[in-house]
Amino acid sequence: MSGTFLIGGDLEVERLGYGCMRLCGPGIMGWPDDRDTALAVLRRAVELGVDFFDTSDAYGPEVNELQLAEALHPYDGITVATKGGLLRTADGAWPTDGRPEHLRSACEASLRRLRVETIDLYQFHRPDPAVPFADSVGTLRALQDEGKVRHVGLSNVTVAQLAEAREIVEIVSVQNLYNLGDRSSDDVLDACERDGIAFLPWYPLAAGSLAEPGGPVDEIVAAHDATAAQVALAWLLARSAVVCPIPGTSSLAHLEENLGAGELELTATDLARLG
Repeated sequence: MSGTFLIGGDLEVERLGYGCMRLCGPGIMGWPDDRDTALAVLRRAVELGVDFFDTSDAYGPEVNELQLAEALHPYDGITVATKGGLLRTADGAWPTDGRPEHLRSACEASLRRLRVETIDLYQFHRPDPAVPFADSVGTLRALQDEGKVRHVGLSNVTVAQLAEAREIVEIVSVQNLYNLGDRSSDDVLDACERDGIAFLPWYPLAAGSLAEPGGPVDEIVAAHDATAAQVALAWLLARSAVVCPIPGTSSLAHLEENLGAGELELTATDLARLG
């Protein structure tokens, strides 16, 4: 059901990846209380066949990239994606910073934390309304030309922004909020599907009102002896061949549950119930 996807024409990854964010401390700030379990989750994900890991310099901040390097470097057979363009404040806010000088320094710091010379996939985390979008994307193009970035992706963008960015540099992925309960990025997904661009839905496990007791998710869970999380992920996998969900968890048990979604084959009736 899940299969693989070729990102950028040369990075073949399993469509069910792993989002590392939840391995940080409370509020995605600092280190978790149980550092060993966080590293064990990453290593177990590899054992279960995951070969695509998504992180960001803003998670922790910095903590998440350090965890990934400690657990998985030198990343044999693994694709690592990270992001730049968001900051963290002491109160847990996520301000944007798309200035070229910031993106350059952020990328170079991520290279050091991840212990690599080239980042497989570097994503602009969120457009900064105070900075011309083309200036931010142009910096990622420059980093790619310098060999510091292999492929460029975007996150939290509109169809228009995707089109604008593609005039500057090849975009191989888009990471937007998308799940059973929130399909507001349908138009962005459709654009990605049309042009073979990977679509990485963040917050993929949410199902909204569809998961209410007695609702369609409940019915499908009962029919397939599955879990609601597995149904949500299986629906994403069925939505389009370019969709590569990146569910995250700090629990070994939930990790195995999530990855079980790759074995869940929803029927045409199931998909119709889910709309």
